[in-house]
Amino acid sequence: MRPDTPAAHTTEAERLLRTADQYPGDREPLYLQAAAHRELAGDRPGATALYDTLLAGEPADPHLIRALKAANLWEYGHEAEARAIIDGVRQAKPSDAAPWQIAAETLEAHDELEAAESALTDAATLLVTPDDLPHATQSLLTARHRIRRMLALPHDDWDTRADRLHTGTVGLDELHDPKRLWSLGSSDPAELQAEITRLRSELGTYRTALSRPFPVAVLHWLEPELDELLAAYPELEAEYPTYRAHLTDIEASLRELAAAGTPNLGIVRATVPSYEAFAASESTTPSNADLLPQYTTTLAARARATPWPPLRDEECWCGSGRIYGECHGGTSA
Repeated sequence: MRPDTPAAHTTEAERLLRTADQYPGDREPLYLQAAAHRELAGDRPGATALYDTLLAGEPADPHLIRALKAANLWEYGHEAEARAIIDGVRQAKPSDAAPWQIAAETLEAHDELEAAESALTDAATLLVTPDDLPHATQSLLTARHRIRRMLALPHDDWDTRADRLHTGTVGLDELHDPKRLWSLGSSDPAELQAEITRLRSELGTYRTALSRPFPVAVLHWLEPELDELLAAYPELEAEYPTYRAHLTDIEASLRELAAAGTPNLGIVRATVPSYEAFAASESTTPSNADLLPQYTTTLAARARATPWPPLRDEECWCGSGRIYGECHGGTSA
């Protein structure tokens, strides 16, 4: 169950820090998740302390950490420092989309739309290629489209590409219509305020999800592992009636999450020994189906997730050896 109170977020942060002590090889993603929970608990100085601890070492992704730190600092009155960090991230020209997007959306959240558009244009210049784009880079183009729409800038080639890549039933131009933010076509101030509040809530939810250093993940058992699991714990057969149904449920769940706008989706691969060890650490039995979501989240927090979806010409996540576009990525999957 997700924490939903400041106290619960604080407790979860402490649990993640204890886990980091037990698994030093996973320290960075666990610290980042703990920092996110501290932010959600309202302990922003505590989150900054965790970011600083990571940056004092040799982190694998320093640009991501700095972007997250800047977003956090700005929220509790350290605007000048946050701006300086964002400028540093931009000058470093990271090769991953996430630091760029976090920095740009921090600027957007504080009404710095021109600076946000400039940052995303720099990122697109560096990262966008004529080939198929990773999901994170597509998301960057979508964010740029939204901000340019709010600035009333004319479409350029990257906006057109963002339109083409968008798979939702509502087109990006309508979805990013600035009238949703600035006007309801009504003279009632209460209606206008309600729309602004709703949009700010949407933006806050999206930025919180983006700041997570690991994906929203779904659990995948390879067929031999699933057979071993069900032989040892037949109580779980209700969760996994057949291997084929298991694979179908994974793809369907991820597509449903993607259609709802959930970013950072991934798949974590399970093994029976790992699951049994996790159950022992939680002082419960592996036959307890309620343990499966916790196990999934823990694997994802330890950077065990593979991003979903793969590109259409990449190998499918299911392990069949076929490319994704001809396997679970097909239109009939």
